[in-house]
Amino acid sequence: MEKSSVLTPHPPEFGRFLYASVGEDRNGHGVTVLSALARLGLDPWTETAELVALGRDAARARLGSLLARFRDVPALASEHARVAGDLSQLLPQGPTQGSATRAAWSVANGHPRFGSAIWLVTAIVFMLLQLAMVGGSVSGE
Repeated sequence: MEKSSVLTPHPPEFGRFLYASVGEDRNGHGVTVLSALARLGLDPWTETAELVALGRDAARARLGSLLARFRDVPALASEHARVAGDLSQLLPQGPTQGSATRAAWSVANGHPRFGSAIWLVTAIVFMLLQLAMVGGSVSGE
């Protein structure tokens, strides 16, 4: 059974890729893949899951087109294909990454993780307790 953590709801296998640098912005600050995808209006974990599902070659092409659209890092205008090739090597792949594949499928298809169910049950129990307390004080008047 796969471990699930409420504190880290995203697949940890995506970390190497998402926190890799794509270059420096105009102010000299480092920009990560996560930041670049978010600035493009994409959910970084969903996009990464989709890239993993595509396979390395198709992911490299998709990532290259995304980086070509990203204007915050001037060097990417001419280097987006090379950077995409380097970054695609950081995507989880292979038989040892079964949990990454399942996590990628789950994130890409919008299935809630186990941690979401725990929060939902906790919220329902809390609401029921609140109703019981309010109901008890009203009937006692």
